[in-house]
Amino acid sequence: MTRLTAPAFSLAGIQWLLFMVVNTVVVPLSISTAFGLFDDAAAGLIRTSFVVTGLVSLLQARFGHKFPLLEGHGGIWWGLMLSLSAAAPAMELSYVEVGGSLALGMLLAGVLTIVLGAAGFTSVLQRIFTPVVLAIYLFLLSVQLILFFFKGMLGISDGGSLAMPEGLLPIAVAAAVLLMGISRRRAIANFSVLVGLIGGSVLYMLLFGGAPSVSGGGSLFRLFPLGGLHVHIGIMLTAFLAGLINMGNSLVAISTAGWLFGEKSVDGRIKASYYVTGAGTVLGGLFGLVPFGPYSSSIGFLQSTRIFNRGPFMLGSLLFVVLGLIPALGSYFSGLPEPIGAAVLFVAYIQLFGTAVHKIRELPFESMSLYRVTVPLLIGVSILNVPPETFSDFPVLMQPLVSNGLLVGVMLSVVMELGAGRKRARRASV
Repeated sequence: MTRLTAPAFSLAGIQWLLFMVVNTVVVPLSISTAFGLFDDAAAGLIRTSFVVTGLVSLLQARFGHKFPLLEGHGGIWWGLMLSLSAAAPAMELSYVEVGGSLALGMLLAGVLTIVLGAAGFTSVLQRIFTPVVLAIYLFLLSVQLILFFFKGMLGISDGGSLAMPEGLLPIAVAAAVLLMGISRRRAIANFSVLVGLIGGSVLYMLLFGGAPSVSGGGSLFRLFPLGGLHVHIGIMLTAFLAGLINMGNSLVAISTAGWLFGEKSVDGRIKASYYVTGAGTVLGGLFGLVPFGPYSSSIGFLQSTRIFNRGPFMLGSLLFVVLGLIPALGSYFSGLPEPIGAAVLFVAYIQLFGTAVHKIRELPFESMSLYRVTVPLLIGVSILNVPPETFSDFPVLMQPLVSNGLLVGVMLSVVMELGAGRKRARRASV
């Protein structure tokens, strides 16, 4: 691992900080809008998100899995919260009741994650998340988020129209970051994300206006901002299931990091990570945040920058905590142009897509394994390209599951792999 000079170390830490900002800020913003929080309440949720994300990332790097992986708001949890808030009228529930039931479900899921991690549930998850399932998860995750960031980069509206000429600059930024990332000159490749984000943001604001605000406010660590604890069995069970799936996400992200760092076994790291992820899930329930998990996009970020040192990541995490504690700084960085952030993340997920392709290439492609890869992949991608309204006739609590191509593809892959495992076991016993 390359030893960094002090200036390079500092720049790498700032680069991690900005990566955390663009990955994090949209999540509490969307949750605030979905649950009807505005002004000080929304600002407080954003600042709390910054502080807690930085803290749990620091804890993971120091005491958990100890890889430089952002411990951010889990995509599975994020989609679930948005879906349930949208379905609240159909369920004849208020946002406060939905938020309170989710909070209770998160608290239970966080405790479950800690208990199962301590009980050695990792071995069970490893039997479920085979190399085939892991490859499919990475592939569908990268496709899902690349689609999301592609739309954000071009400013594509719900009606399908493009934001032009504003959309041309993010395309240029994405191309520049990609070219810098594959440059043979390490000084250029290492800071491609930082140059793209800062340079692109400055150009965007000069050309199209919209400089970030320096005003801020809102109270940190407000208990149950989405609603006081409420019992709704269906929502609680759905949140409970999301916690189990999030444990699988941790397994995939840390296993992929182990592959990137050349480690053959990461069992101990995975077990340690569940304590921090469980605690982060509890904090999410208490403070109205989307619960946490290791971000697989960090793998793409590491591959883009080629800086694998843990120190700059910890510096970036610490700076992120400071960012949330200072209202003016937090509000300023949260106002960076979203299309530029989406363009930079688009490149990071291209790298993650490459990792998924590499893992699929490692699989033996006889006829049966070919179907075990292609069927879940194609069904998952198909659902990703279908509007969620298509599944409106399903029961409300099933809609977040059946309309999510990532979850359907991964669950189908798990079922097919378990079936294939039983067939192999029967053949071996004959």
